[in-house]
Amino acid sequence: MPDILLTLHNWTRWPVVILGLVAIYRAYVGWTGRKPFAKADNGISAAFSGFLWLQVLIGLALYFGDGPWGLSGLKQFGMKNATARFFGMEHPLMMIIAAALAQVGRIAMKKASEDTLKHKKLFIYFGIALLIILVMIPWGIWNPGARA
Repeated sequence: MPDILLTLHNWTRWPVVILGLVAIYRAYVGWTGRKPFAKADNGISAAFSGFLWLQVLIGLALYFGDGPWGLSGLKQFGMKNATARFFGMEHPLMMIIAAALAQVGRIAMKKASEDTLKHKKLFIYFGIALLIILVMIPWGIWNPGARA
């Protein structure tokens, strides 16, 4: 089961990244072009936030599961091991923060009265969330011991 969850977790990162990029692009164009907030803008932002929370749920199942990553790896190797620390502490914490930021952005967008302000709030919150996500995905480039 951990292998299926890990594969699902790895593959669903792509909808998160793609939807995040599309949502940020639409928010930027809407903000700078002073465009009305369309139904598609709401749909893309909801899809980004939804897929992000799906990723968090799958990640938490992996974290507390039987696999070598997450809590069991952290217990086995401790905080001195960079890979165990990354997958047992840094990656999950920052991804939860990114998902929370995206959700706060959606809430702030709904409370905004002007369309330009809605786009601006989404751009800022989603931009920060996506930046965190891109840095903390284990691409194998800058994360210690990460796999691609």
